[in-house]
Amino acid sequence: MSDVSAVKAALQSQVIETPSWGYGNSGTRFKVFAQPGVPRDPFEKLEDAAQVHTFTGVAPKVSLHIPWDKVEDYAALTRHAENLGLRIGAINSNVFQDDDFKLGSVTHPDPKVRRKATDHLLECVDIMDATGSPDLKLWFSDGTNYPGQDDIVGRQDRLAEALTEVYARLGDDQRMLLEYKLFEPAFYTTDVPDWGTSYAHCLKLGPKAQVVVDTGHHAPGTNIEFIVAFLLREGKLGAFDFNSRFYADDDLMAGAADPFQLFRIMHEVVKNGGLDAETNVNFMLDQCHNIEAKIPAVIRSVTNVQEATAKALMIDAGALARAQRSGDVLASNGVLMDAYNTDVRPLLAELREEAGLAPDPFAAYLASGNQERIAAARVGGEQAGWGA
Repeated sequence: MSDVSAVKAALQSQVIETPSWGYGNSGTRFKVFAQPGVPRDPFEKLEDAAQVHTFTGVAPKVSLHIPWDKVEDYAALTRHAENLGLRIGAINSNVFQDDDFKLGSVTHPDPKVRRKATDHLLECVDIMDATGSPDLKLWFSDGTNYPGQDDIVGRQDRLAEALTEVYARLGDDQRMLLEYKLFEPAFYTTDVPDWGTSYAHCLKLGPKAQVVVDTGHHAPGTNIEFIVAFLLREGKLGAFDFNSRFYADDDLMAGAADPFQLFRIMHEVVKNGGLDAETNVNFMLDQCHNIEAKIPAVIRSVTNVQEATAKALMIDAGALARAQRSGDVLASNGVLMDAYNTDVRPLLAELREEAGLAPDPFAAYLASGNQERIAAARVGGEQAGWGA
């Protein structure tokens, strides 16, 4: 797309959803490091998300995680979001932290445990109704650690049964987004280990079920952009969970480890209509900021996604198609590399200034004093997070 005005228009329409849990304390399996100013409840999480949107202008949606973001009054939480210029995004279920789920949730051998897990998913749909959320996002830690531990096919049957019940509960304007993960915490089999398993279940469920691509949930060397292109072709790409990894599910800032991969992914998104409103792909972040400050890290991730998108939009589609048709391998690759090597930061700075924003959201936030204000104000109470 060589028309700069068209590139700007596409960038202006992009919406990036941030995760409520990205603003809380998190860590590794060894230690959670608490930070001053971390939110103590979902209302304060929304206030931090509003800071990201204020400085970037493209992050008006916030994912919630239940029960981490459970409140007595969801109408009040929704109003609070609206007053901050935000809206509630996906509702994320949690069927991995209760002791009952040690051997699985919806695939557990015990029907009582399966019932508990499915009831939680149905509760999440109730919360969607209460908040106006359009998306139910499902990730299952279910799986086995040892050969013979359970019946692999039987677990798939149990999974399908639960998904079918929850799918039937969705409203006309709601959808189910099914995430997958290669491994962890299950190490022998994982019940939804890859995009093909997720795709197969979504295909059987119907048009309101789509796949979530988490960029950290693949074996090393996996061609994620191929998965993205295939799912877009089939109309089954519902959402991204953007993060970055060096080894596995590292949940680092998007674009931190391999910005070229993020560019390649966004090229397939742009080329195959993933930015179009009717395609309805949800560009979400799924990250945990263990050692860095939360709000600046989310801002950096948002701008990294913007930069990758801008570079993908700069690809000369006509020149690329001509080179591909003629079988010119070097020219084809060269078109992509020219776009990737373009410094799009001045374009994004100009776009922000035209919208009345600071050209550098990261620097502007640090200069705002908000980080110091929340550290001083949020004293006492229990910080949100995994515990410390």
